[in-house]
Formats: sequence, C-alpha cells, structure tokens
Amino acid sequence: MYDVVIIGSGASGGAVAYTLCMAGYKVALLEKGRLIGRDEFSKDELAYCRRDLVTPNLFDEYHTAEEKVDGEWVATPGYESGMSFWNGNIVGGSSNFMSGMLHRMHPDDFRLKSKYGEIEGANVVDWPISYEELESYYALAEELVGISGYFEPHPHAPWRSTANFTQPPTKENAVVKLLDKSCIALGIKPLVTSRAVLSQNKAGRNACYYSNYCGSYGCSSGAKSSSREALIAPALATGNLTLLSNTHVKKIHTESKTSVKHVVAVDTLNGKEKHIEGKLFVVAAQAHETARLLLNSANEYHPNGLGNSSGELGKNLIFSGGGSGQGELHKEGLKEIAFEELMTTGLFVNRSVLDWYFVDNPKDGRFKGGSVEFMFEHQNIIARADKDNEENGKMLWGAALGDRVKKRFEEQKSIRFEIFNDWLPTDDCFVALDTAHTDKYGMPVGKIRLNGHPQDIKVGEYIAQYCEKILEEMGAKNIYSSVSAAPAQNLVAGGCRFGDDPKTSVLNKYCRSHDVENLYVADASFMPTGGSVAYTWTIYANAFRVADAIVAHLKSV
Repeated sequence: MYDVVIIGSGASGGAVAYTLCMAGYKVALLEKGRLIGRDEFSKDELAYCRRDLVTPNLFDEYHTAEEKVDGEWVATPGYESGMSFWNGNIVGGSSNFMSGMLHRMHPDDFRLKSKYGEIEGANVVDWPISYEELESYYALAEELVGISGYFEPHPHAPWRSTANFTQPPTKENAVVKLLDKSCIALGIKPLVTSRAVLSQNKAGRNACYYSNYCGSYGCSSGAKSSSREALIAPALATGNLTLLSNTHVKKIHTESKTSVKHVVAVDTLNGKEKHIEGKLFVVAAQAHETARLLLNSANEYHPNGLGNSSGELGKNLIFSGGGSGQGELHKEGLKEIAFEELMTTGLFVNRSVLDWYFVDNPKDGRFKGGSVEFMFEHQNIIARADKDNEENGKMLWGAALGDRVKKRFEEQKSIRFEIFNDWLPTDDCFVALDTAHTDKYGMPVGKIRLNGHPQDIKVGEYIAQYCEKILEEMGAKNIYSSVSAAPAQNLVAGGCRFGDDPKTSVLNKYCRSHDVENLYVADASFMPTGGSVAYTWTIYANAFRVADAIVAHLKSV
C-alpha cells in the first residue's frame, strides 16, 4: 500500500508527487500514457500536429461535444467532429507541449464577484482563498519549476514577495524593438513575458537552444519546465516515487461513504486490470477527465458520482476566453530593424500587454478585461505553406503556387497576438457522462456541453481592436483578428469547484472532497473562475499548496 496514489502526471500531479517524495512519503504516480525521454522528442510536424503520436486515436477514446444547433443541443462524437480534448497523454502531460507563456493571476481575480458584482447568466463567485494565500506558492513554482523573465511594475501586475525572477528572460528577436516602440507611441506599456523555459542551465537541465519549434513540441534539452523535467525526475531520484506509466484508471473504489480503498486500473499494453491501494488519493487527470472519472465512480454510497452530494460535479466547466489575430511584416517597408534580424529563427517575441486587464473609463464603462501575448505565427512548415493558396477565388497550382509559397517564406514574417480573458462559468458549460458512447475500455465518455457567455466575446473584441492598432503602428499588412465562443481545447478548468459550503461546491479550500476524507483533486478542476491568463502557473502553485495540506493530513493520521 502506498501513502498516496496520484492519478495523472501533468503539472499538478507532478507538483504533488515532488512535494510528498521530498517529505519522505511513498507515492505511486499513475499515468495513462507512456514515458518519453528527451532523446525521443523530435520536431516532426506530421507526428505531433497532424497525427496521434501523444494523444489517443479519436476512434478509441473521445468526448462528445454538445453544441446548440437550431435551438437544440446536439452531441457529436470526437471521431466525427475532429474535436480533441486530449492534450498530451504521456508522462508529464500537456506541460511537455506548452509554449510556456505564464502569468500569475491578479489579486482581484480571486474576488471577481466582490469586485464586479453579479453578471447576468454567469455563476461568478469569489474564491475561498486569496492571492495572499497563494503568493508564496507562485514564488515556489517560479523557482522549482523554472520560470524566466524580468519583472516590471505595472498597475495591473500582481505584487511579488521576490524582487525579480531567478533566471533572466529568454533571448528575444529584434522585432521587440519595433513592437516596443509602437506600443509606447500608442501609450501602451509592453512587458517582458515570464516563460516556463530556462534561459540558463539548471540542475541537470540545459538552457533553451532556440529550436524555432517550442509550442506543440517536446523539449530535447530539458529547458521547457514540464512536470516531467522539473518535478518527476527529481522525485524519482528520491527513491520514494513509483511511476506507473501505461496505467489507465477506470474507477475509484470506496468501501464506505467517506473513504477510498483502491483504484481500478487497466494496463494499456496488455489490457489486464489491477487494484492499487493507498492511504490517500489525488486526482489530477485534467479538469474534464477528472470530473468524468469521479462520475464514472458512482456506487451505492455515492449514486450521483464520487463526492457529488452537492450535485455540482462536472458543473461550471471553463475554458480560456479571448481570440487571436495577426499581421504580416514584409521585407519592403520594414521599419526600425533589418529584415535579416526579423528573419532570425528560434528567438522569442517575449512581449505581453496587461493594459486592458481591468477596464474602467467613462467611454467604455467598467468591466474585467484580459491579457495579450505577442508571438510569431506558429512555425509549422506545412501549415504555413497551406495558407494564401488562392487568387481571385481560385486555387493556385504549379509555378504560381510555388512562387506564392516562396515569397511567403522568404519575404515576410507574420506576427501574432493571442488574447486571454475570463470564460465566465454558466449553467450551459459542463461535463457529464454520455452513456450512449463508450471508449475502448468500456467507460462512458465525457459529454462536454460548450457554451460561452456573451461577455466573453465583448471583452475579446474590445481588446482585439487595440491589438490591431499596435500591428498597424508596426507597419504590418493584411491585419485581421478572430474572436469567437469556440473553446481553447488545451485550456480547461472547473468541474470540481472548491468552496467553503459543501452544498455549493465539490471540494473544500484545500481541494479535499467535502464527502470523502482521503480524496483530493489537484488539477485545474478546483477553479471557480479562471482569471485572464493561462492557467498553468496557477495550477502549479495551487498543487504545491494542496501538497502541503496532504503532508499535514498524513502527519495527523
């Protein structure tokens, strides 16, 4: 029997495993996918971005996405729609493939209801903890995981207990000179992006080698601050961690109303089932899959799903609201920098804008806004070559197509912005079980109802107009933006909301089940609201906080 059994090895599972192993406890870390070493990661666009190298085949495992069509909710399986909510089913999870543009949430993100009041049609609540309670864990994640950057004071930047980052920013493309000057000309303050990529060597991990292929790809130097590199590897070195890859948990089994006895897992290589016992259990399978597992673990003590006495399990699922846009910087007419500098590959843009994180002015009113990240267009060769292959409504072929592709690659470079704002929780965005569909293991798949709040679109469009002005000031051409209610399938949270009242939440403030004494949830499921930044840094920080609570729990029993 293990002291703790952790289901899922991504950012949250790794943080909990690291803390417990360093404290001397025996931990089993269960991961459905396989272990991939640094030397196996490649920059193969077909393998990672076009095929299912690190995610399940959608005919074997999938979700059904429920969307409104002509006023009716219609559920479509992933193998028909192509929608995949799998984000890296290997040891370390999706943290292996992130771009690593991380920010802390702002103190006011923890008190959205108190700050802005009720929002019609949205289930906005304050968090049961404050930024002050999480700040030291943000600092801990910054150091242990490895986040590089440079802190600059800003009215909308959260306060820090440490003066600056322990690692300087990653190397930057010369385009930042043009971007910075353009922002300043418009009265906008550009900030250096904090990034979960090492700029210097650190404890067995090599600094970034600027491969030009970061987001969507695994890192072969160890620079990317994935759970696998930063946390699981040192946890394994303690001798206290048992890593069980290719182990898929089908059910969490209880033999009483308040205590988990074991999990039922299947070996994905041979199909054999086994029981894995522990004193405490931590679910960290990614928000929608965590809720699905708990719902599939219903029994006589918990008929509506494990730990679901509130009826809130799976409810208030959130994604990341926002949108994106881009423009082209052409060789002809380029300002401030030499074209050769712009075309230097591998270096980051490394710029963020927080000026519209909160909006409060006579012209536009008062509302919660969002953050913006600037980057180059994804460098995937196939995807880039596939763009702009029409002229006057007709497909280009032969020499004409070749000339268009050559010009695109050699005479221009596209700069892109991505907007992050709150996806407000509503009654019509949740995950439930689809009993009409089962995966290859015989488990009912998750049915994810997708519905965004109108405010999400309003905020995205508001910010996009200013981002387009920045690109105009830079001299970019063919500028456009796209803001929609479509979810970012790689950024999922909610479903196991934490709170002080067991009647309205699934977890308590330490992310322990209100109903089951030895069950914790450590991934982004706990989040009642998501803030206006990517979730990853907050997932890391909160998981370290939860791990400390688990250590205290173990010491008390």
